[in-house]
Amino acid sequence: MTDEGFALWYQDQMGCVHHSNYIRWMEEARVNLMEQMGCGYKSMEASGIMSPVLEVHCQYRSMVRFDDHVKIHVWVKEYNAIRMTLAYEMRDTATGELKTTGESRHCFLDTEGRPVSLKRSYPQWDTAFRNAVRAQDARQ
Repeated sequence: MTDEGFALWYQDQMGCVHHSNYIRWMEEARVNLMEQMGCGYKSMEASGIMSPVLEVHCQYRSMVRFDDHVKIHVWVKEYNAIRMTLAYEMRDTATGELKTTGESRHCFLDTEGRPVSLKRSYPQWDTAFRNAVRAQDARQ
């Protein structure tokens, strides 16, 4: 979970946070989540594993404005050792109002761009992702 406040330059002409920034915040939340899971992006890259974005979706439900604070909740929604889907919710810190939802899909590749199965090649990371899915399923 990340708490974000927004500088003036994040705004568009309507006085709300520009839509392109939400994707950046989702990426920051993803990197933070992976670090918390013990699968830090830096250590994955050092091991020759990349996790590129395959697709990203964002649904804007309510405007985020200057001086608003938003908490970003991210979780592993789906995982199969080669691909994963992350889900995101951004809520107003003060009111709890849901501002934005999103998803991003990623895969795991080696440095040659070939798919990698974490289950076979990096079982400790595979376990961390599977545990994250189970933990989220238990919350629902």
